[in-house]
Amino acid sequence: MEDAGDADAMFFPELGVAVVTADAAESRSLGTQEEESSDSPVQAVEPDLFMFAEGLSDDYLRGFRKAVETLAAEGGQAAYEPEHEIDPQVLGATWGLTACKVPPSTRTGAGIRVAVLDTGFALGHPDFVGRSIFGATFVGQPVQDLNGHGTHCTGTACGPKAPPGFTPRYGIGHNSQIFIGKVLTNAGGGTSASVLAGMNWAIANRCAVISMSLGAQGVPPQLYYTQAGQRALNAGCLIVAAAGNNYPGFTNAPANSPTIMSIASVDQNLAPSAFSCQGKVELAAPGRDVFSSWFMPPRYRTISGTSMATPHAAGCAALWAQTSPALRGPALWHKLLATARPLSYPPTRVGRGLVQAPL
Repeated sequence: MEDAGDADAMFFPELGVAVVTADAAESRSLGTQEEESSDSPVQAVEPDLFMFAEGLSDDYLRGFRKAVETLAAEGGQAAYEPEHEIDPQVLGATWGLTACKVPPSTRTGAGIRVAVLDTGFALGHPDFVGRSIFGATFVGQPVQDLNGHGTHCTGTACGPKAPPGFTPRYGIGHNSQIFIGKVLTNAGGGTSASVLAGMNWAIANRCAVISMSLGAQGVPPQLYYTQAGQRALNAGCLIVAAAGNNYPGFTNAPANSPTIMSIASVDQNLAPSAFSCQGKVELAAPGRDVFSSWFMPPRYRTISGTSMATPHAAGCAALWAQTSPALRGPALWHKLLATARPLSYPPTRVGRGLVQAPL
């Protein structure tokens, strides 16, 4: 992206998508007439979107809980009851990994490339010493994560099997190859352009699993994300994305595209998280009170969101991909659905059910 300078347009060959400045689009008459022309090579012209990390802070959850309790009191409905919080320090693995049957799995993610497109990664994190980490930035900031969100998601998807001391196991694909695409700034925001650039990079590197804990609220499926998701599947890459945290709102972009797997959040009771979006949902995964890596200090943190659910699905996908070279792209998508644990909630909240790791 930095090499492009002040170019009017940038084409992403792996996606079949171009990002064009408004002035350049206008000068070339890219718009309604172009889209309606039968012989035009342009399928659609859609706006760039602001994208944000789909994680929730502890402060947000406390405010959310208070708001729900107030509304319940006014409406005469039962107040939202927080689920029992399990202290991760007394467990061999986090509750999320246990729910996904990760600890008994014999798979490690070895040989599988996992791309996490987010706020970057805390390079030098002591839990990742000796791991090969390939990084690229698409937002004009170093890959180094000064936000924490990307490090947290990477920890769940690819973190160590045996962290030091009394720290529980919080990582799934502990032998996978880690690809970090910084598509969101340290403030936790970005645009579709930066996300598309990261997707193009991940597909070009043939990452079998691409995890995106980000989204834009209140927009319909964008053709460029649908196109990118299909190109990924055709190349043997599976994209999983966060459904969003604005319930009762509907699944955010890009997870609402039919070629991108949408991941909702469940809590320790395996019930839909109060914040998790409804609508197009393929799978559910642990997203409430998730313990994982963070920048130094504090090294670890427990946060919530469909952002936290998504890397659980990505990590399990990496383990499944290791079981067979044939499990790539669409085949991996179908395997995750076929092996999910059914949950007694509407598919619009949990999809096919809770994602599970292979034995």
